[in-house]
Amino acid sequence: MKRFLFALALLAPVHAALAEEAPGLIAQEIAAPHHGRKMDLAVWYPAEGGTEVLFAENPVFKGGLVREGARPRAGKHPVVLLSHGMGGSFLSLNWLATGLVSQGAVVVAVNHPNGNFRDRRPDKMFDHWTRAQDLKVALDHVLADEALSAAVDPSRIYAAGFSFGGWTVLSLAGVTGKPEGSVAYCAAAGERSHTCTDLKTFGFDLAKLDRTMWTASYKDERIRAVAAIDPGLTWELSREDVRGVDQYKLLLIGLGTGEDRLYATDTSSEGSGFEALVPDAKVKLLAPANHFTAMPLCKPEGEALLAGEKDDPVCTDPAGGNRQAVHDEIIALIAGHFGLK
Repeated sequence: MKRFLFALALLAPVHAALAEEAPGLIAQEIAAPHHGRKMDLAVWYPAEGGTEVLFAENPVFKGGLVREGARPRAGKHPVVLLSHGMGGSFLSLNWLATGLVSQGAVVVAVNHPNGNFRDRRPDKMFDHWTRAQDLKVALDHVLADEALSAAVDPSRIYAAGFSFGGWTVLSLAGVTGKPEGSVAYCAAAGERSHTCTDLKTFGFDLAKLDRTMWTASYKDERIRAVAAIDPGLTWELSREDVRGVDQYKLLLIGLGTGEDRLYATDTSSEGSGFEALVPDAKVKLLAPANHFTAMPLCKPEGEALLAGEKDDPVCTDPAGGNRQAVHDEIIALIAGHFGLK
């Protein structure tokens, strides 16, 4: 296993000059038959022409420029499927999508139904298999769309995800889950886990999860490699759960060390121990950082707003941390793993 700790304060200047040309953006609704309704889709792509507009901006987080009505740049580009975390959205990963487009990729993401910030169903949001299906449907849509398919290379399809989205892409790589893992994790974590306490508040019984659906394989053979940032749901797994995985195609990116490491998404021996099951995977640990360092850059007034609502850790990085540097390093690691450009 290749495991390294990056001192981002030292590496930041190396990646500070990542290309910042505004990508094209198509945002629309597409059919999601497995949900019986539609879901939001976003596609970022290397572009020419169009009109620059600010995207994913809100009172807390900074957005970024994208181009509406732009034509895809000539050529066949690799595709990266992108999956957000529980209660998030593709807006919160605009920084990553834009960065990967700067490295030559077309990036495809959805707002996962039942588990995004505007649409949370306690009885459905933990059905992890629907998220893998979401990305498969999104990929099918792009490959069937005449304009978009002309700009993508179907032999170079990858997937990246953050938190619960990290599990989603591991699932697409062939990792299978265990419902008792989440039960055991919640029992061990107790009040340390906001997800578990939220589920308890919602009256959601982890012991009644659908075992057949939880343990099935959702591997997609079209996907050549995956990158999971602080992935969830890796607890209580066994070698049987990674039997169908090409480990060399996995990149695990961890955020933070010691008290800054989120227990739920710690894949090391001090957490779920998932890394020991995939010794041939690439494992990168970034510090100083924490789980929320993968969220967008915060506005000063946004940080104050969250502090007033006692939700400030979302904007507060560990001492010495540099969120932009972490973002740049994540983009560089994923681009390198996928062989973009």
